[in-house]
Amino acid sequence: MTTKPKARKFRIRRNAPAANDPSAQQAKPAEPAQPQAPEAQSASHVHTAQPHEGEISSAREMASAQSIDEIRKEGLTGRQLRMARRMAQKYGLAPTSDFDAVRLLRAKGIDPFQRANILELVAPGGGGSGGSGDGTSQPNAMPEGGDPKVQLPQTVPAGQQNLPATEQLSPADRRAYEIQEIQRDIAKRRRRRLLLLLTRLSAFVFLPTLIAGYYFYAVATPMYSTKSEFLILTADGSGASGAASSLFSGTTFATGQDSIATQSYLGSKDAMLRLDQDVGFREHFSQDWIDPLQRLDPDASNEAAYKLYKKYVKLGYDPTEGVIRMELSTADPETSARFSEKLLDYAEERVDHLSQEKRQDAVKTAVASLEDAKTERRAAQERLVKLQEGTILDPEGEIASIRSLINSVELQLQEKQLALNTQLNNQRPNRAKVAALESEIEVLTNELNRQEARLNQATEGSASLAAQAAEIQMAQADLATADMVLQSALESKRQSEIEANKQVRYLTVSVKPVASQDPSYPRSFENTLLAFLIFSGIYLMISLTVSILREQVSS
Repeated sequence: MTTKPKARKFRIRRNAPAANDPSAQQAKPAEPAQPQAPEAQSASHVHTAQPHEGEISSAREMASAQSIDEIRKEGLTGRQLRMARRMAQKYGLAPTSDFDAVRLLRAKGIDPFQRANILELVAPGGGGSGGSGDGTSQPNAMPEGGDPKVQLPQTVPAGQQNLPATEQLSPADRRAYEIQEIQRDIAKRRRRRLLLLLTRLSAFVFLPTLIAGYYFYAVATPMYSTKSEFLILTADGSGASGAASSLFSGTTFATGQDSIATQSYLGSKDAMLRLDQDVGFREHFSQDWIDPLQRLDPDASNEAAYKLYKKYVKLGYDPTEGVIRMELSTADPETSARFSEKLLDYAEERVDHLSQEKRQDAVKTAVASLEDAKTERRAAQERLVKLQEGTILDPEGEIASIRSLINSVELQLQEKQLALNTQLNNQRPNRAKVAALESEIEVLTNELNRQEARLNQATEGSASLAAQAAEIQMAQADLATADMVLQSALESKRQSEIEANKQVRYLTVSVKPVASQDPSYPRSFENTLLAFLIFSGIYLMISLTVSILREQVSS
């Protein structure tokens, strides 16, 4: 009798407890069924028929158990074990478990987890005897022989109790089920986000818009507006003369500055204080029946009243036509028309004041110019008189008269000498005539000497006389210029006085203020829509800012 070789480890196979033994069923917990290969099944039948106790496993079996234990320690996932089992079935192996399938494949030199082997396994039509066309195993598939194919179960960790499933799903059905679950989860998250978005919009957009609409439709006091238009014209024949006045007299350039000044005055605090003093602007907007947002506090400061004044008094200037448009709104139509008329009166007074200052300034300028012209003419006249005192008026004429006198004396002297020579040529000259001629010749000679000495003296002083003559001519020209300036100043003063006595600027009201019957403000629909757009824009800006900051922080 031969015995098996001894081994350090051995395994004892126990007989399955009888079906009718209740103690054995209570002592051993339920374990998942492990289908076995046909050889294993036949062996089990044999051992069941003739059990042997204390049988020692061979070295090959012990090596297989050791390798399975090592594979178990690798921590393979269930999916990897299932792929190894299907690959083992493809190659015609008969593993007893998922770990045994991994062992058999590795022993055959096949890596069950290599990508190329996995792709070959799941390729269409590439499945083994246990695979379908799509590469997935069919647990209930029937082989050609007609015998049901045994599907090896997946091993589970020891100590974990798994209950059998109530229904078996194919991989395609499970995949569709998982996709539906993902879609339901996405739809649920979308509904939750949409609900949060609607909540935020309701809190930050819809609710404020609803409150604003309620105020405009039910609470706000209606305001009645009165519109008026006026323009400033220039009087014909104004003080400005020449081509420039004729060019700009019929256009808005002549009154543009006055129109802008008038518009600024009507929108100033001065006009508001004057309107409050005359017709009670603050008192009207402080009445109790006006809503709180538009009501003015009776003890409010001038700045608060002026802020309300700028809100309800709107002014506009059209430079192309020169028209000033004014719209004034109050809680009462009659009060609005009265306030508009008062502001038009203030504007007309302001225009008259502006033109009056211009006219007075022109008169002052003309008077100052006249005084300066008089002073200059008086100075020029005094200078001319001083130059003319002790000075020959015409030195050239004086020299010419001396020369003509010398010529006359020389002619007379020559005649007397001829007469004397004639008497002396006689054999018996008349002594009385000769003596008279000699006496006349002597007198003429003395006169000739005197005139020649006078001529020499005048010639030497001719240079100084010419300079004095030039100064006198310049003084005369200055006097003539002063006379012209004085005449022009007198004419300008007279014209300025004429223009100062008449009005140059006129305020013409083209559209008179008329009390309205229907309220113009508030515009409920437009204001509500504007409030919605404003709140939506604010919410959008805040949302974008928060999203950008969140993205920056997360990155």
